[in-house]
This record gives sequence, C-alpha cells and structure tokens, in this order.
Amino acid sequence: MKLLVLGGCADMAVPLLKRLRNDEMFTEVVVADLDASKARHLAAEYGPKFQGVPCDATDSAQVISLMRGCDIAACYVGPFYRFERPLAACAIEAGVHYVSIADDYDAYLDVISLDDAARQADVKILTGFGNSPGITQVLAAKGYHALDRARRIHVNWCAGAGESVGASNLMHLFHIFEGSTLQWRDGKEVRVQTGTCPKRVQFPEPINEAVIYYTGHAESVSLPRNLPGLEEVTLHGGTKPHYIVILLKLMRATGAFKTHQRRAALARFFHHIESWFPSGGLDKSVGRVDVIGEKDGREVRLSYGYVGHIADITSLPVYLAAKRLCEGAYDDLPGGVYAPERLLKNPDGFLDGLKGLGVDIRM
Repeated sequence: MKLLVLGGCADMAVPLLKRLRNDEMFTEVVVADLDASKARHLAAEYGPKFQGVPCDATDSAQVISLMRGCDIAACYVGPFYRFERPLAACAIEAGVHYVSIADDYDAYLDVISLDDAARQADVKILTGFGNSPGITQVLAAKGYHALDRARRIHVNWCAGAGESVGASNLMHLFHIFEGSTLQWRDGKEVRVQTGTCPKRVQFPEPINEAVIYYTGHAESVSLPRNLPGLEEVTLHGGTKPHYIVILLKLMRATGAFKTHQRRAALARFFHHIESWFPSGGLDKSVGRVDVIGEKDGREVRLSYGYVGHIADITSLPVYLAAKRLCEGAYDDLPGGVYAPERLLKNPDGFLDGLKGLGVDIRM
C-alpha cells in the first residue's frame, strides 16, 4: 500500500510517520508538504520507503495528481475550516480514500455536503479522526449504544499549555474561540457565542479540574446528525493554565481573530514566542465524554475519558482508521463522508485498537 501524508511535516503527523516506518502493510509513504526541503529531509530520516515531495494544498491539480499515485491519503493540513472540504473534494476526484484530523465544526458541515459525490465515486472520506473530534465520538458512540435510550451527550476537552503545537493548531484555537458555534438543545440546533457557558469539569491527571467553555469543535454538530434521538449535545473545551483562555477572550474582544489573515499572522507570531509563556508543566491533553440516558428502566450516566500527548492522541486514530480501511474492515459500507460515530458499528473494537497502540483510555 502507498500512503500519502498531506501536511506531513506537521507536529501532529510525527506519531503517524513513526508507526508507518515499521508497518509492512505500507510499502511506500509520500510525505507531502509546502516546505519541500523539510519534507525531503524528514523522509530521508525515516528511511528508504519514505519520499518527500512539495505540495501546495491550495493547488487542487497538484494535490489530485499526488493522490492518484497513492492508495489512501491522510490529511494534516490545517486550518481545516479552510482546507477540509477542498482536499476531500480532491480525494473524490482522484478516487482515493481519505482520512483527516479535521476538528472545526464548520469544516464538518462543509465536508458532509460531499457525501453524495463520495458515494457516487465509491470513495470513503473519514473526517475528524483525531482526539477531539475523534476519540470523543468513538466514546460517545460506545455510550449511546450501551443504553436503551441515550438522551444527552456532553463532550469535554482540555489541552495542556506545555504541548508542542504548530501554527495551524494555533489558528484553529483562535478560530474556535471566535464568533459563534452550534450546540444541540431540546432536539434542535442553536447558535451560541464561543467562550461562554463556563463549567468546571474533573479530568484525568495531569489536568484534573478545569474550567471550560463552548468552543467550535465538530462533535456538537456531528453527533446529533449520526446518532438519532438525542435531546442534547454540548461541546466544551479549554486550556490549562486558565490564563490562556482569558488571554484568548481578551484578544477576541479586540477583533484580532476576525479574519483568517489575522489569525494566520497571530499564529505565526505566537508560534515563535510560545516558549515565553508559563505552562505549569502541563504537557498532556485530556478528554471526557458523559452519556446520559435510560437502561433497564432507570437513568444511567456513563463517563469515559482519555489522556495523552496531543500529537499521539490526535495521530493514532488516523493511523488505525487508515490501516483498517486498507485491510478492508469497512468494505461493507458505501462511499460517503464518515465521522467516527457513523463509520464504526463496533466502537469497542476501535477503542481496543487504540489501547493496543498505547492510548490511555479510561472507561
């Protein structure tokens, strides 16, 4: 199998490349990145089956040409509110399956508009296979199917400030604290201001208790569309130490996040100086999913969590999904756009696979 890694020089892609190095199923790996020199250098470090090539994600013809020489594409090109739909459309045109870590709620709403085109092309677009969204949705699906009736799902995440992230991830952070997002209340979608509705949540160590807010991740729009009958789905997120969220909200009030160009400029600036800010030694990120409903006539609350370095918990779901897709695990499904909870008929099997890769999942 030949796998194309779009945005292959991204910090988040490192765990994927490490796994691919020793995976005999993938005989060729193309590391494609706007920084061609870095892509070639990285490929040389990983070994002879790796090839580094230039790739401008805004050049659809170039992307399609690269994809057509491969069996599957994994995408790390962010911010996804800008790139997910165009790159998924390239995969459909190329006839190549596609797996991404897309995380923005509006990116999900954009990419599902390609569902019919993907079905007609018999191409599977696996969107949001990171940690949040990603692992969170697998856990939500586990809880949903464990109950006789699931009514409410609350998804919560918190990132440790000591994590190493790239400029694209910072752009994403600025985006999800800018403007509004969608939540699911009383069986319908409602628009809310990001950075509002604070709540305290107990997470696994090292985060422990944290204050989190409405943010623009995809779960609050994805889960109600794929798991019928839910009355409420909420998505809260944040960072710790908490002063970072306060800083984000202050910057938002100035209009600093209003446009992609402003977010990009700020992301480049903060990426260069992020080491100046105290992180409190918090170099891991966490998630928690609560599913509430009925089982055997009584109300039940199921809680699940996970913890890990952000690159690991974001990249390993991509690796597992791509591998199983190539193994034929999802051959019984037609082409289409699939979030994790839509793809996985057996969430436990995928969770077992993640645990086998070293992901710390608490159930």
